[in-house]
Amino acid sequence: MPRRISASSRRTRDGSAAGQQRGTFFNLVYALVRQIPLGKVATYGQIARLLGAPRSARIVGWAMHGNPYGSRVPCHRVIQQGGTCSPNFRIGDPDAQRRLLEREGVRFTLSGRVNLEAHLWRPDPARVRRRPAKRPGRRDTP
Repeated sequence: MPRRISASSRRTRDGSAAGQQRGTFFNLVYALVRQIPLGKVATYGQIARLLGAPRSARIVGWAMHGNPYGSRVPCHRVIQQGGTCSPNFRIGDPDAQRRLLEREGVRFTLSGRVNLEAHLWRPDPARVRRRPAKRPGRRDTP
């Protein structure tokens, strides 16, 4: 039977563990989400773009779902692209995210979406710490 390799034991081209890279990106996500002020929201895609990984909105969602810091990282302030709350924010309580946002003064439209014109967070780009750029890979071609 072939041996299964866990994500934490997989290695990338540069020799670092794949889990370490994910952990580093997740920590950048948490640091950025901590900066979202009261009464403002950001989208998963916006967080990904600000971190220099524009196609990683889903990974931002994974980070929010696995947040180990509790209320120190205001995950409820990260919403879906069109201004809708995440249906899986709190299993068994689909309105929890909306209630938390409304307590902070976030207004919703009649269709149940966050009023993004009024509440979308627009951070100062100089304060956003982006992930380091990838080094160009070396090709081992004959």
